[in-house]
Amino acid sequence: MNTDQAKQAIRQRVWDVLEREQAAPPGVHGRIPAFVGAEAAADRLAGLPAWHAARTLKAVPDKAQLPVRAQALAEGKLVYMAVPKLAEALPFYLLDPETLSVPPSEAASSRVAATIARKIGVDEMRPVDLIICGSVAVNRQGVRLGKGAGYSDIEVALLQEAGLIGPNTTIMTTVHSLQVVDEELPEAKHDFSVDLIVTPDEVIECGPPRRPAGLYWDSLSREKIEAIPLLAARS
Repeated sequence: MNTDQAKQAIRQRVWDVLEREQAAPPGVHGRIPAFVGAEAAADRLAGLPAWHAARTLKAVPDKAQLPVRAQALAEGKLVYMAVPKLAEALPFYLLDPETLSVPPSEAASSRVAATIARKIGVDEMRPVDLIICGSVAVNRQGVRLGKGAGYSDIEVALLQEAGLIGPNTTIMTTVHSLQVVDEELPEAKHDFSVDLIVTPDEVIECGPPRRPAGLYWDSLSREKIEAIPLLAARS
């Protein structure tokens, strides 16, 4: 079994458990789980020192992290949210709480953001204090598995290349406790680790950070490159 197959087997097991235990809605397979308790996890995250210190966030557009995005905007934090699948030439939505035309709870939705937010490129972004990512599975050493599409890895690599991630940038994920696994998880060279895991019940501090130096083009398929305008323009 190669690394990709091993990752997928773990994802499948976690998706099955979440559905069986009714910790996520039916149809969760293939997705970042919109887990039960996402609001409680966001509340717990919002009490952490790294959260209070952060002024600028980069967040995924997944529904599971919607409460985190809404909390950030409500507190006056600037949020960069990735365009789903990075499918635009300008791959991030700029959500500035000072200029929102709708309440933060609405603006935080990827569907609403698509209609109200200006799209920007990496060259317009400020340095990022905090990165919020989604996960299917994660262990206590900070190794995470996304849904397998690789978009979060590409986003972090782009920020790294642009010098927007520094030694004080914290990467967090919010998950259900059933998504925290007590086993080694396979890693590839383009994977990043998380510094903190926040569930509805606990905060887990992980090991030393692991960050990609930038994009590893040899790990990207031609189909993936052509599907992401920013990468297609650089290839």
